[in-house]
Amino acid sequence: MKERRVIIAGNWKMHKTNPEAEELARGLKEKVTPREGVSMILFPPYTALERVGRVIRDSFIELGAQNIFYEKEGAFTGEVSAEMVKSAGCRYVIVGHSERRKYFQEDDEIVNKKVKSAILSGLIPLICVGETLEEREAGKEREVVSRQLREALEGIEGEVVIAYEPVWAIGTGKTATPETAQEMHAYIRGILEELWGEKGRKVSILYGGSVKPSNIDSLMGEEEIDGVLVGGASLDVESFARIYSFR
Repeated sequence: MKERRVIIAGNWKMHKTNPEAEELARGLKEKVTPREGVSMILFPPYTALERVGRVIRDSFIELGAQNIFYEKEGAFTGEVSAEMVKSAGCRYVIVGHSERRKYFQEDDEIVNKKVKSAILSGLIPLICVGETLEEREAGKEREVVSRQLREALEGIEGEVVIAYEPVWAIGTGKTATPETAQEMHAYIRGILEELWGEKGRKVSILYGGSVKPSNIDSLMGEEEIDGVLVGGASLDVESFARIYSFR
């Protein structure tokens, strides 16, 4: 087993009604056998947080939110604060996902504010970084990832998890080869060590981008890949259970 905590996280995105979310969570709770040193985190939509939380209570499965706003409270119609999702039972929150950056114009400054808000409220932010296809083809992938990571962590001292998600591999069926993912994970590890020294060695770095049962074993065979952030394949009990039981 790897030296850092391994995390298998399922981002359900805008899927699952409350009854469907309960059914999926219950199926995973019944199907999956806990493994020492391997965490499972579910990220349902806001509407299902409490109901999923009740299903997985007293199990090894942990709960997270897909997003937060950086203000504690106020006149921000439609937004949800870190304190709110924490009160719903969450321990984690995804911050900086490429879909938030693309569709909701979230920039690095907003991501940093959300990371700070999460940590102040006692949540562990799962910070996403990754380049677009155009940026990779232009040879700018390291420049982009370095900027996103450094700005997200500006002024941050608390516990975090990092997820490398090449945008060109999210929901496209394309997956970075294990070697390509390992190379970027090692680069991210170097930045974390530069910023945080020995603490940077202990941060879990996940890979996200069309993770499936068919590629999980090869991805997890790489030294610097400490887990995965799974989209579509986390919406099915059998496929996500297989991903959790990687070899």
